[in-house]
Amino acid sequence: MLRPQSHRPARLAGCVLAATALLAATPAAPAFASPVAVRGPAVAPGSATPHLDAIEQTLRQVSPGLEGSVWQRTDGNSLDAAAGDPAAWLLQTPGCWGDPACADRAGTRQLLARITGNIAKATRTVDISSLAPFPNGGFEDAIVAGLKAATAAGNKLQVRVLVGAAPLYNINVLPSSYRDDLVRKLGDAAADVTLNVASMTTSRTAFSWNHSKLLVVDGQSVITGGINGWKDDYLDTAHPVSDVDLALTGPAAASAGAYLDTLWGWTCAHSGLLSAAWFASSNGAACRPTLEKDENPAPAATGTVPAIAVGGLGVGIRSSDPLSTYRPDPPAPSHDGCNVIGLHDNTNADRDYETVNPEENALRALVASAGSHIEISQQDLNGTCPPLPRYDIRLYDTLAAKLAAGVKVRIVVSDPANRGTVGSGGYSQIKSLAEISDTLLGRLAAVTPDAPAAKAAMCRNLQLASFRSAPGATWADGHPYPLHHKLVSVDGSAFYIGSKNLYPAWLQDFGYIVEDPAAAAQLDTDLLSPEWEYSQATATVDYTRGICPA
Repeated sequence: MLRPQSHRPARLAGCVLAATALLAATPAAPAFASPVAVRGPAVAPGSATPHLDAIEQTLRQVSPGLEGSVWQRTDGNSLDAAAGDPAAWLLQTPGCWGDPACADRAGTRQLLARITGNIAKATRTVDISSLAPFPNGGFEDAIVAGLKAATAAGNKLQVRVLVGAAPLYNINVLPSSYRDDLVRKLGDAAADVTLNVASMTTSRTAFSWNHSKLLVVDGQSVITGGINGWKDDYLDTAHPVSDVDLALTGPAAASAGAYLDTLWGWTCAHSGLLSAAWFASSNGAACRPTLEKDENPAPAATGTVPAIAVGGLGVGIRSSDPLSTYRPDPPAPSHDGCNVIGLHDNTNADRDYETVNPEENALRALVASAGSHIEISQQDLNGTCPPLPRYDIRLYDTLAAKLAAGVKVRIVVSDPANRGTVGSGGYSQIKSLAEISDTLLGRLAAVTPDAPAAKAAMCRNLQLASFRSAPGATWADGHPYPLHHKLVSVDGSAFYIGSKNLYPAWLQDFGYIVEDPAAAAQLDTDLLSPEWEYSQATATVDYTRGICPA
């Protein structure tokens, strides 16, 4: 049930650097940053959901006014598994562990079939969000097939498709063209499908646009995670991106719908030819900022899984949450030399930014709640420097505090060989894993007696590797393995899957934190264990084998 109110992104660096020369620095904003690691709030002893409880307490302090629109805790959900496969809620691309030729992409087939199947069940609404460009190739085909099936059953649908467009991308990401393409492919079914299509950039000067990846149907089912609907990166390639979504039903799906209403509220109010959002529709429809609220009743419980839906508004939608009681410590000194154009550091030095981006503190609180082990699978931990900050100081400090306390930490990131000429243009933003271990070692120095103690804590408790999904250093075509996960798991009990990266990026993002030991075990069996089986060969730090930098 809903809790009562009382209680690249991939290619981001390329977009950022291409636009930097055109942008002025943002004005200064209220500053802060704490070099002290986040400590999880105290929770009631014996709680069945200690991780969610700690995160919820953090969110109520940081962003109470955004409950119900950007974050929400719900009970009564189900991870949406297929008949005979209890782990089918976990949607992976390409799903060919152990096969460098990736001849059988079972995960990708399952994802596309789930997209079509969920949409085919629609009776009222279909809500889609992604990073530009619009879904294409097999992804678009899956959407169209689902819409045709739903309308063939006699349903008339309201459909929204929203993409975030980095500066300059608006020029060729045209909602009117995508609308026309969908109408053409729908054929006779187009009469029963009313489209709202938009692209948006909430702040050019702060590099902020939608980065969430959502498919919400009737406010009752949701698919979300890191997967973009891009055929060239995921489908029509011999070196597909490894990525992950989850599928869920129940009240938490309505939380995703409320979040999309929040984004569309801004988009509808800021659309126009020379504006920050571009909009097109079919059948003469107006922009629908409250589609989910207007069309969909509150969904019934479908199971027993508790979840926190949590997103962020980036920069430009809201400046702060006036109800927040969050009063962090004074600013930390500059740490990375990334601020070459005077760009304000929202990640480490802006209290107001954090109050409208609760996902950042939620993820820190998830890491802080760990008592025994943490698994992190991400494209990167370090960001596009310059112009963005290199890393989240408090996230690194929290990880350092956990290592010092003896918590085992495993980090797998995309192979740095994927790094393009403009950072994350090639699915990596670092040149070497040493950028991560050196940063951790530096932050450990603040919570250990001396340099040898810091080094010993890291060597005793850390595993750090670059991603592989099969034997050998590359896919069969010679390309390194690209990873686009946004995944954090703690204590074999709670995990986050969504679109939010752990490195600084001021985008609109969304995901779920689920606390369910059975689901966490499935996640370990189907993703984390095979990932480490193949990635451990690249480890530069591995406490189990005594590997540590000299």
